[in-house]
Amino acid sequence: MRVLVTGGAGFIGSHLVDRFVKEGFQVRVLDSLDPKVHPRGSATYLPDGVEFVQGDITDRNILLSALQGVDVVSHQAAYQDYMPEFSRFMHVNAVGTSLLYELIVQKKLKVKKVVLASSQAVYGEGQYVCSAHGFFVPVPRSQQQLSRAQWEVRCPECEQQAEPRLLQEGHTNPYNQYAVSKLAEEKIALGLGWLHGIPTVALRYSITQGPRQSLFNQYSGICRIFVGRALKKEPLIIYEDGLQSRDFVHIDDVVSANMRVLQEDADFQAFNVGSGKPTTVLEYADLLRAKLSLNIGLTVSGEYRRGDNRHSVSSIEKLRLLGWSPKRDLSAILDDFLAWVDSAGGIPEQVPDAYGDMRRAGVLLRAAVAC
Repeated sequence: MRVLVTGGAGFIGSHLVDRFVKEGFQVRVLDSLDPKVHPRGSATYLPDGVEFVQGDITDRNILLSALQGVDVVSHQAAYQDYMPEFSRFMHVNAVGTSLLYELIVQKKLKVKKVVLASSQAVYGEGQYVCSAHGFFVPVPRSQQQLSRAQWEVRCPECEQQAEPRLLQEGHTNPYNQYAVSKLAEEKIALGLGWLHGIPTVALRYSITQGPRQSLFNQYSGICRIFVGRALKKEPLIIYEDGLQSRDFVHIDDVVSANMRVLQEDADFQAFNVGSGKPTTVLEYADLLRAKLSLNIGLTVSGEYRRGDNRHSVSSIEKLRLLGWSPKRDLSAILDDFLAWVDSAGGIPEQVPDAYGDMRRAGVLLRAAVAC
């Protein structure tokens, strides 16, 4: 059986390539080798025997060529950033996915299954309960609220602080450019898949971490940013007050989830893939500092990122019903990432100034009132 992995030279895609090879698939990779992620222009960790096609998911001729003879598409290619390049998010994530289905239908390609990488970001600010007014799906916290360093989500009816709930698949509410593009991508894939008889599953990844996260791209997440600063003995910069909670999942568990939905009857549905356990940014920083045994300071900067949500932890019960469960905790995530950084010779000296770029673009803002 032949599988096409779009974005297969990237972090998640390359681990899926390894698993597909191990399972006996013939593997073809389509990847643009974006310089932000692959400044050296190659992915040396792809196994021997994998067919590699360099190109963009939005290039009709390249994508059609990559789809020839394919039984399964693992669609991992996406554009992700904090910068306000709104049209690029939609072009790569939504239009690229539309083109994938367009070609399958127009050319009558014999694709038996598509597994799509979606994101926890589709939930927006999240899902909350007010003790007086019950469940609600909030709009993002306002700039006025955040400028006063009032970080928690409040009930729209009574203005009391509300309690976050584990994110259930049935309540999406995206606002920022990445989140909107991922939900659009999801609806395109599940909708067109249903209409044209192309079995499709969407997996909403929580914050996925582990070996092979780009060391060159500061936008690749908290693990890369904190480790880079810690190894330089620079203080870890904490946005808001550090009590915002996140859901971290090991790359191995994400790969297992992908394989599970290939094997099970999960078609035309979306599933969360996460740990189901909240971790605050301060807890994450403390665990990392303990593992490095370095006396690294913390700076609670009083800054916040426009479009960030306060609490995001996914319910994983729906995917558990298919027999999947996460096996690796946050401690294992950090151990594996640190071992990989060491094997790669450390964090590169020259990386883009993400903090400066975000400030200049108006993405990173400072509260007028100190925390």
